[in-house]
Amino acid sequence: MPKGNPLAIALQPGVLEAGCDEAGRGCLAGPVVAAAVILPEHFDHPLLNDSKQLSEKQRDLLRPVIEAEATCWQVGLATVEEIDRLNI
Repeated sequence: MPKGNPLAIALQPGVLEAGCDEAGRGCLAGPVVAAAVILPEHFDHPLLNDSKQLSEKQRDLLRPVIEAEATCWQVGLATVEEIDRLNI
């Protein structure tokens, strides 16, 4: 497997890559929420883009599609206390 080139590694047969994102400011403004998803190789949806560019209604429409079609997905939350204790 190629080393040092993330794109070359991601394009290797059998390699799964998760898309991840987080929202929140931790101890400055409450909990941090993070999510990761692995979609099937040829998954496509007209709304799938940067979630910050979508309206709340569009995100609400896309969520069940992703949950149903994703190979794997997970959402996690870290409280202010957890962040203070463990760091982010």
